[in-house]
Amino acid sequence: MRAVVQRVSRAEVRVEGRVTGQIGHGVLILLGVEDADTADDARWLCGKIARMRIFADDGDVMNISLCESGGDALVVSQFTLHASTKKGNRPSYIRSARPEHAEPLYVTFKQLLAAELGRPVASGIFGAMMEVELVNDGPVTIVLDTRARE
Repeated sequence: MRAVVQRVSRAEVRVEGRVTGQIGHGVLILLGVEDADTADDARWLCGKIARMRIFADDGDVMNISLCESGGDALVVSQFTLHASTKKGNRPSYIRSARPEHAEPLYVTFKQLLAAELGRPVASGIFGAMMEVELVNDGPVTIVLDTRARE
């Protein structure tokens, strides 16, 4: 499971012109699922995101987690995060999980993250063509991968 986590002042996702998820201060999470991913990967990733200290304290040092900050989360599925560009100029998405495997893990991820945060998580619509708008705060952008746990 791969995630691009962006600290934002605000973010929203639209499907066919309709807002399906919207947050103020918090994180936008672009989430890619691959075939080998499990609920354990989702659990680890949610914990890491919820407790990662990327918000400024009173001394303007990134020392506060998403949980502690009271910020929100917006999760958007993005199979292209597992693109392979090794050969040629057309990315291959062979490592991206098929929808029947990816969608339940996407739902599990959202549920686990909501439980970690103690509040609902906003989201896009799995598999839909989406427009994502955000104001990256910092900018702070972090890539996490459950295959390379650091």
